[in-house]
Amino acid sequence: MGPTQQHLTTPILSVLETTLVAPSPSAGAALPESSLPLTFFDILWLTSPPVERRRVFFYRLTADADVATILSNLQASLSQALHAYYPLAGRLRLKPGTADRYELHYRPGDGVTFTVAEYSNDGADFDELATDEPKKVAKIAPLAPTLPEGGALLALQATVLRGGLAIGVAVHHAACDGASSTRFLHAWSAAGTGAANGPPPPITDRAVVNDPNGRLYDFFVKAMPTADQMERVKLSDDQLFATFTLSKEDIQRVKEVVAAEAARRGAAPPRCSSLVATFGFIWSCYQRAKDDAGSNNGDRPTYLCFPVDHRSRMKPPVPNEYLGNCVGAALHAAPEDQLAEAGAGGIFVACTAVAAAIQEAVGGVRSPETIESWTERFKEAAVAGAGMLTVAGSPRFRVYEVDLGFGRPAKVDIVSVARTGAMAVADDRSSGGGMEVGISLRAAGMQRFQKCFEDAIPFLHH
Repeated sequence: MGPTQQHLTTPILSVLETTLVAPSPSAGAALPESSLPLTFFDILWLTSPPVERRRVFFYRLTADADVATILSNLQASLSQALHAYYPLAGRLRLKPGTADRYELHYRPGDGVTFTVAEYSNDGADFDELATDEPKKVAKIAPLAPTLPEGGALLALQATVLRGGLAIGVAVHHAACDGASSTRFLHAWSAAGTGAANGPPPPITDRAVVNDPNGRLYDFFVKAMPTADQMERVKLSDDQLFATFTLSKEDIQRVKEVVAAEAARRGAAPPRCSSLVATFGFIWSCYQRAKDDAGSNNGDRPTYLCFPVDHRSRMKPPVPNEYLGNCVGAALHAAPEDQLAEAGAGGIFVACTAVAAAIQEAVGGVRSPETIESWTERFKEAAVAGAGMLTVAGSPRFRVYEVDLGFGRPAKVDIVSVARTGAMAVADDRSSGGGMEVGISLRAAGMQRFQKCFEDAIPFLHH
C-alpha cells in the first residue's frame, strides 16, 4: 500500500438517463401480481432508513468499446435475469389490513430503476477509482445508487468513466441476504454472456424457512428499532476506503502462528479456518489503528460481529437457492488490550474469539431462545466496551466472476461499509486462494492501519 491519496480533484457525476427495467414476460404475458411474506430472518433487517448493501463493480473497457451497445445489452440482460428474480422488482409494503405483517409485493408494471450516469473531469480516471490504494469515499459513493423511496428493493446504476464502466448495485437487506443478492448478480451475468450453465432459478417459497416456535416473527417485529433510534452516520470529508489482500500463503502463516502461540501458552488451539485467520488478523490490526489505540483501556471488551449462513443448519435445511434472508449473527468479544498486542499475541486472541463466535452461532441456530438473544446481544455490544467491528460480504460470493458481457471486473468495492464501519470481505481477484478486505477509516486511522498491516505481514513470514 502506498501513501494516502488525497490530491484528486472532485469529479462531477451527471445523470444521463433513468429507466425502469421490468422483468421479461413469461410466454408473452406479464408476470402475475404476487406477494411474499417476510420471515423472521427478514424482519431483522426491517428498519427505517433501510439497511442497504451497496456494491460497485469496476469494469475496464477498451478505447473502441461501443458504450451505447453495452448499456443497451445490460438493460436487456437485466430484464431476463429479473424474470426469475421478479420479487426484487417489487416493493416492500405493510400487508393491507394488518398492523405488522410485511411483504414483498410485485404487480405488473413494476421494475428496477436503472440509471445511466457519467463521471467527468480529471478526477474520474478509471485507474484512480478502481484501485486498492486509499481513495476518498466521496469519489466512489456516488457510483452506487440509493434505493428510491416507496419500498424499492433493488436499484442499479451504470456510470461511464474515462477508461471503464462502474456498475453500482443497491439492495434492501430485508429482501434478501448477500448469498441471494449475489446469486441474482450471477444470473444477470449468465444472461449477459449467454452462458448455458447459469445458476439454477431461485426458490421463493417462504414455507421452506421454519419458525422453530412460531413466535420469532412477532418477537423481532416488537424488537425493531424506530426511525429515531437508527443512527445516521455522517461521513467526514477525509473518509477513505482501501483494499488489503491476504495471500493464501499469508493466511496459512496466520494459522501456523496461532497454533504456535497456543502451544506456547499451553492452550488448546482454536479451529482456525481461512476465514477465522483472515477475520482475526484484520481485527487485530484494526484495533491497533483505532483513535484511542495505545491508551490505557485495560481489558475493556471490544466485539466482532459477522453473518453466518444458516441454510444448511436449519431443520429442515433451507435450499441454497432460497431467495430471502437466512443469516444469523456470530458475535464475540475480546479484551481490548490483548487484542491490540503486536505480534502473535493479538492475532491469537482475535482468532480464538472469532472461532468461538462461529461455534456459538452454529450450535445455537436451532434454539429459539438463542435466536431471540441476537438482538439483545447486538444492542449490548453496540453500546458497551470499546465498540464493535462488523463484516460485510464473503469470499463464497465469487464477485470477481460477475462478467456482464464485457469481461470480469477489475475491482469490486462494498461502499456501504463507509457508513456501517464494517470490513468488506471478498475472494482474491487473482484466484490465488487469498482474500481481499476493504476497510474505511478517516485519513489518520487509515495511515495507522496501513502501518499495522505492513508491519504484520513480514512478521508472519519471519
